[in-house]
Parts: sequence; C-alpha cells; structure tokens
Amino acid sequence: MLHTAIQWEYLPKELGFGSGMTCWRRLRDWNESGVWQRLHEVLLAELNAARKLDWSRCVVDSSHVGALNGGSRRARRRSTGAEPAPNIT
Repeated sequence: MLHTAIQWEYLPKELGFGSGMTCWRRLRDWNESGVWQRLHEVLLAELNAARKLDWSRCVVDSSHVGALNGGSRRARRRSTGAEPAPNIT
C-alpha cells in the first residue's frame, strides 16, 4: 500500500489483511501506541548484541535526537555559489 500509493479502499482483500479501512486503523493505532518505535529499538538492540552494526557509519540528526533546551539559534545560511541561481520555473 505505502509502496504503490494506492488508496486504502482499493487494497485487495485477497491479501488477507481485511479491508483497507481496517488496515488503515491498525497502522494508525500502531503508530499512536509506539509499536514502530519499540520494534526499531528491539531490532537495534538485537543487531548490536550480535555485533552486526557498524556504528562508525552511524548518522544522528534532529529527526532522531531532540536538541536540549531547544538547541542554539540557527546560524545564517552561507551560500556555496557566487550568486543565487536563476529561477527556472
């Protein structure tokens, strides 16, 4: 469903997951109850215990770790070019 971007109501019942609305409600409930976060944490813990993670290739950003006290003020963005690119639309 998420891969093909079809509407929930067109999810084939032959897959055996119930109606599209049932699937949508389950996904919503699992998101709200933290199922995916716990699943992610368990998977990371098991992979780490089995020494299957290469932490030297790890990236942490603000989508995973919140800044304490709101973080510092953003610095002004610096351009990487000599001047702004022209608008092509």
